[in-house]
Amino acid sequence: MDRKAAKIVELDVRPYLRKKLEPFQLIMDVVNRLEKNDIFVLHATFKPTPLFGVLKMKGLAGKAEQQDKEHWISTFVNKQNKHWLDEEGLAAEQSADPETLPGRMPAAGNDSRTIVLDNRGLEPPQPMMRTLAALERSLPGDEIVIHNDRVPVFLIEELNRLGCLYSTEEQPDGTAKVKIQKR
Repeated sequence: MDRKAAKIVELDVRPYLRKKLEPFQLIMDVVNRLEKNDIFVLHATFKPTPLFGVLKMKGLAGKAEQQDKEHWISTFVNKQNKHWLDEEGLAAEQSADPETLPGRMPAAGNDSRTIVLDNRGLEPPQPMMRTLAALERSLPGDEIVIHNDRVPVFLIEELNRLGCLYSTEEQPDGTAKVKIQKR
C-alpha cells in the first residue's frame, strides 16, 4: 500500500489543552483503534515530545511540524511505513538521550538508575507524557520517582496496563509522590 491510499485519522486536542483538560486518554483511544496502514495526525498547542516515546513503544514513528505559536501538527505512522513521513517533508522528531534526562542518577550499589521528575505546576497532559517518556527511555530495574500536583489517576491506569510496579504516597499538602519500577 502506498501513502496516498492510506486512511488519515485526525485529532485536534487544542481545545482540551486550552481548557487545561488532559487529552492523553483521548489520544490513546484513537491510537488503539488505528489500523496498520493508517496515518494519525495530531494537532496540539505544543510539541508533544514525550508522546513520541509512548507511541514508539506501540510501534509508531512520528514527526512534528510547528504551524504557528500554539499549533503543532504531529504525524504518526506504523514504523514499517516510516518512509511515508519523509514523503511529507516534516521536520525529524528525535527523542532525548536518556543520559541527558534531568534528575537521572545512578542508584547506589547497582547499575539501575533513579529518575526524579518534579511535575508540579505543569499543565496536563505534560506530567503524564513526561513520566511515560522517562519510563520509555529507562532500562529494566530503573526507578522513576515523580512528584505531581495530585494523584495521577490516568497515569496509574496506564501503569497497570503496562504491568509496571508502583506505589503512591499522598503528601500533606495535597500533592502526590509516585515511585515506578520498570520491569
